[in-house]
Amino acid sequence: MKRGVAGALLACLWAALLAAQVRGVVPRHVTAAPPAVRHYMVYRAPTPLAIDGRLDEPAWRRAAWTADFVDILGGGAPTPALRTRAKLLWDDHYLYIGAELAEPNLWATLTHRDAVIFHDDDFEVFIDPDGDTQQYFELEINALNTVWDLLLEKAYRDGGPPVNAWNITGMESAVALHGTLNDPADRDSGWTVELALPWRSLSPTPGSGHAPRPGDHWRLNFSRVEWHVDTLDGKYVKRADPRTDTQLPEENWVWSPQGAINMHMPEVWGVLQFAGADVGPDTVAFHPDPDAVPRWTLRRVYYAERAYHAAHDAFAGSLAALSFDPPLVGAGAVRLRRTRTGYEARIPAAVGRATWHIRQDGRIWKR
Repeated sequence: MKRGVAGALLACLWAALLAAQVRGVVPRHVTAAPPAVRHYMVYRAPTPLAIDGRLDEPAWRRAAWTADFVDILGGGAPTPALRTRAKLLWDDHYLYIGAELAEPNLWATLTHRDAVIFHDDDFEVFIDPDGDTQQYFELEINALNTVWDLLLEKAYRDGGPPVNAWNITGMESAVALHGTLNDPADRDSGWTVELALPWRSLSPTPGSGHAPRPGDHWRLNFSRVEWHVDTLDGKYVKRADPRTDTQLPEENWVWSPQGAINMHMPEVWGVLQFAGADVGPDTVAFHPDPDAVPRWTLRRVYYAERAYHAAHDAFAGSLAALSFDPPLVGAGAVRLRRTRTGYEARIPAAVGRATWHIRQDGRIWKR
């Protein structure tokens, strides 16, 4: 195939993926205070886990479940019809993830790695180790244990691109089915997922990742895609709207609500804190991010600059030109300037002498 044709086809593919995954680039309700994202304490597994999808080892039994998943839009949206929850552990070599998905109709069709797995029912993991909202990782898995792993250099709203060739080398994955796959003749109860993600591979540069330290925070969210299905000629088929004969959209259920039908807003993902203690009866206190307020202040500047650019085809060089509703907390401490490529805003950190910065492509960092 000629390179130009191949490039055009690839561009069309990613445009379709963008449309499928992103319906809104900012939360529906932008609040003055940082959103109350969910958090989870990740304890250590005392011994390596055997990845078989069953989640029945003692360490898994001692690990706490997350809160049940909610609709991706959050408050006011319908409660998911089926229960989904997850749990995590870690050791020096792996991040372990277990998930439990209630499901009366087990089905899956995709068998090739890096297929677009959310075209089936799936379970998804999104990880941003340093919380800068760039160079983050996505993993999707279906009930056939087929995976799609990719690196996002930037969020889709900021131009991407996704790196589909990136792989979590050394990853182990397994699913356990509680029922029969692709058989509408019976009623199933669900499936469980078990993952072991090597720290060395959780890096944009293969082999350069490393385990977190006790007390570190990582940003993470889980998602579940659930399609409405009917039975036709003894097979599951995606349900269509009887009035228009068009396929009904999928349900999107998540651990920490996004506020928009868009998983690619890492600033509203949940927070993991890694504990140095083994999983067991003893607990470790969660320490909230002391810089949550200044970080959110800068994120609101980013949202406002997006709106300004959409209206004026240029970025603003002062806060006075931007619109904030509700008013911007800490506006007096923000410094905003135009740059050759867009803009940069900064604000002092809550503790110490460092400064937080954000720019037009969404990256937020501290120096």
